[in-house]
Amino acid sequence: MPRPANPSATSALALQPHTGATPARLAAGIVGAPSSRAALEPLTKDERSGAGWWVLAAARELAGDFAGSIKCYEAALKLLPDHMEIANSLGRLAFRLNDLKVAEQLFRHFLANFPNHPEGANNLGCVLRSQSRFDEATDVLKGALMANPENAQIWNTLGTVMAELGDTVNAEIFFNEALRLEPGLAKARYNRGNMRMILGQIDAALEDCETALAQTKVVDEQIMMQLARSTILINLGRVGEGWDAYEARRDPNFAEVTLFNVGRPGWTPGDDLAGKSLLLIGEQGLGDEILFANMLPDILERLGPDGRLTLAVEQRLTPLFERAFPNIEVGSHFTYKVDGYSQRAMPFLDGRMDQIDLWAPLASPLREFRRTLEDFPDTVGYLTPDPDRVAHWRGLLEQAPAGRKVGLLWKSAIVNSGRRRFFSAFEQARRDLGVEIWTPPGIDLKQDLDDVAALSCALDLVIGFSNATLNIAGACGAPTWLISNPGAWPRLGTGRYPWYPQVRVFLPPSFGEWDVAMGQVAEALGEFTA
Repeated sequence: MPRPANPSATSALALQPHTGATPARLAAGIVGAPSSRAALEPLTKDERSGAGWWVLAAARELAGDFAGSIKCYEAALKLLPDHMEIANSLGRLAFRLNDLKVAEQLFRHFLANFPNHPEGANNLGCVLRSQSRFDEATDVLKGALMANPENAQIWNTLGTVMAELGDTVNAEIFFNEALRLEPGLAKARYNRGNMRMILGQIDAALEDCETALAQTKVVDEQIMMQLARSTILINLGRVGEGWDAYEARRDPNFAEVTLFNVGRPGWTPGDDLAGKSLLLIGEQGLGDEILFANMLPDILERLGPDGRLTLAVEQRLTPLFERAFPNIEVGSHFTYKVDGYSQRAMPFLDGRMDQIDLWAPLASPLREFRRTLEDFPDTVGYLTPDPDRVAHWRGLLEQAPAGRKVGLLWKSAIVNSGRRRFFSAFEQARRDLGVEIWTPPGIDLKQDLDDVAALSCALDLVIGFSNATLNIAGACGAPTWLISNPGAWPRLGTGRYPWYPQVRVFLPPSFGEWDVAMGQVAEALGEFTA
């Protein structure tokens, strides 16, 4: 899901002293965009101008150069230690680079000097919200709102807190008030569009997102909104357009971009793959790596008998992919951080990268191989579980009481504030399905994903929400029921799950009405076990 747009953009850093570089050298290493030339001019006259570094820091931040901006802000703070506004700006960049602890310290330091300052309070509220400390965030924001009732930014951020709590009624009230006070506030319009997407109001979501895109001038926000627009287009059934727009995730100006260390020519739609050596690199989360692998059989066919496919995936998935695709070289990727940005490398290809003709992140070939609903095959299953482990689990399940064996999965390993709202309480399963929950022994459900695949295929049915485990079950061809939400884009605007044709989808009539959806599951399960 797209992240909320915050009044003073968000994401992280670690504050460290920058020694051994004079301000002039620092500026020379940072400045490259024409937009910074005017900001650099004061420093050419006085390289110890704190105000000059401050202006340059703001210019680099607007241009999306967050690592450079941090260095400039730090230089400014060194020269102007009493200017709390610089601490607030550094906190904002700490947030942008996802160092929430440092960001919170800086915002609290700023607010200690300027109580209820609207920007500082708003930024602190965003940090607390990102840590799922919703009550604290609400208290900070409401206190600031009492002192600044006409501040649209605070109304907007309160809306994001409500949205992530699943309180869509109050979220809409807050977003609407923010837009009444400031109709050109792109972040509030974007956030309202995100909420409308969740609610299944897809056309309205697209309208809000495109309006917000036209309003914002901040590069990182534009890219974030382009990504949101891509999933909205996919949800409207405009699949090819959506995948094209999804390429925005690769823009180096995007704060959350992953940079791939490949050094080989990139694949583009229409490239002739026959006889070529192609490298595909997994991206996003575990579930996405499995989901996007839906097109691997088509790519192998396009490469032909003389072609070669190399696949880099998360290490826990390598056994599953090696078994399913013995004619593919499968290895694991490795991700690390440099200046707050994710870098992804393929150590298993060290010394052999020159053998690669073309490469692409795993989602990019969807632009050519899955442009329409008709491009999704009816074939059930493209991953293969270990047959010995399937037999092991079937034997163990036979020792349980008689009856159908149904696997319930209820959580994602990534249960952050933004994802929590999509998961119904486990108690509802016990109440509505009338069964006790048994946890399988001798398996690490987080690490042993190859065994999770075998267990899924040993069961009569798997039921759950969309997470990595459900994707494993679906990709292995196991009978699967998905409890979805009205605005889930992977359904591609349908009432089914085109990635896995055997999956049956259950939808609540509106977001959060899990009781209705669970009642439908209970009725269907009764018929299944009869």
